Amino acid sequence: MRKLTIAAFALGGAFGALALPACGLDVPDLNNPSLSDLETNPTAITANAAATGLLVGNRRNHANENGYVVQLGIIGREAYNFDAADPRYTNELLVGSLNRGSPFGGNFWNLPYSNIQLGNILIKALDKVPGDQMTDGEKIAIRGFTKTIQALDLLEVIITHDTNGAVIETDRDPLGPLAEIVGVDATYTKIISLLDDGLADLKQGTDFPFAFSKGFTGFTDPATFATFNRAIRARVAVYREDYATALTALSMSFIDDNPATLDFDTGVYYTYSTKPGDTASALINPNIYMHPSLEADAVKDTDMKIIDNRYLRKVTTAELGSRRGTKRQFKGLYSNPEAPVSLIRNEELVLLRAEALYRTGKTAEGIAELNLVRTISGRLGPVAPANEAEFINALLFERRYSLMFEGHRWIDARRLKHLGDLPIFITVSSDGTKMTPDTLNVRYPIPLGECNARPNEPACSKGSTDK
Repeated sequence: MRKLTIAAFALGGAFGALALPACGLDVPDLNNPSLSDLETNPTAITANAAATGLLVGNRRNHANENGYVVQLGIIGREAYNFDAADPRYTNELLVGSLNRGSPFGGNFWNLPYSNIQLGNILIKALDKVPGDQMTDGEKIAIRGFTKTIQALDLLEVIITHDTNGAVIETDRDPLGPLAEIVGVDATYTKIISLLDDGLADLKQGTDFPFAFSKGFTGFTDPATFATFNRAIRARVAVYREDYATALTALSMSFIDDNPATLDFDTGVYYTYSTKPGDTASALINPNIYMHPSLEADAVKDTDMKIIDNRYLRKVTTAELGSRRGTKRQFKGLYSNPEAPVSLIRNEELVLLRAEALYRTGKTAEGIAELNLVRTISGRLGPVAPANEAEFINALLFERRYSLMFEGHRWIDARRLKHLGDLPIFITVSSDGTKMTPDTLNVRYPIPLGECNARPNEPACSKGSTDK
């Protein structure tokens, strides 16, 4: 018995050949089945391994030291990484522009597309899996699952690269011409299509015959996974300011905003393990610290003691010695190398519903939904915003502390046009002669490899700070 490794192949040109990590399934060796076997002679074993591999591929670098949560946390002024061995955590992510040729500024592109292509191969392979190994109901369920994961992968690309664009035609000859880089609207249209087509398949599917991680507990059959699909659809609708659709999607999701029964932590998570063959979370890294603005802006009592329960749950004080003082770390949130990272959970859904209700004219209901999170999760007194501007400020505050260090603040500040509110610090050299202001990176650039393969590509003329 060996572990089957599914490796995604090149999408063409600059995408490169990228291998997914082992999916962790113990299956017969079958003479080392390869990706070509999945394409030409697929079996239930190889198809199921590929489906689980999509989960592994989607998890990828979310909890890495240079991954999604850390990078977006630094750019969104939630965190610092004081890694003395790699100054790019400050001189690129904070005080410099993102470098399209580095693993920092060139991030969140190759790996999502590698996973999307694996999904394309799996969908085609399902038609060739013998009927005595996998039922039609199982095949269509896997298709719905695959399209949902592909939508998540493409969403990561566009929310990081924003107006620099993305590639949406991914099912192409890897040796043929490169697909066009398209804009935000076309990319979101593709994401929505994947989610909606995936939902249609999930409604017809019967069972998932492959293994899920424990982070999907409660969402491992087509019906419950469909509620996860709709939760992501609601997030996308809010990002697109399509609030009526967001409310419809939320009604079909796993949202629970009943004060008597709600659990804000119900949801889907990326999970990690220190077991051999799995991946541990790096978010416990002692170099990672909270941005001081989170402490400065937290709600305090008359004695200036922080009383927001979300802050108290998620942040721990770390002593650095008498000469260096103290720093705050996210050890309350990521307390060990197996601590899960939220993919989407009920607290975000309630906040999405608050935003959608208010924006569709149901202002009192929207404020009530916002206060549901504030009073229960934060254990703070309610707010009463008098107009839309005050509501947006209140919404940003609640999302900031409810979804702290989960990868949302930078995206929220940009989409709600509050990037200017992110704190910009001035760093003064030790001799006092040089002042270096933080740089506000507003999107990721198209990676250098893509640009080298696309002479005169307009998207490659734009960087990370261009307005």
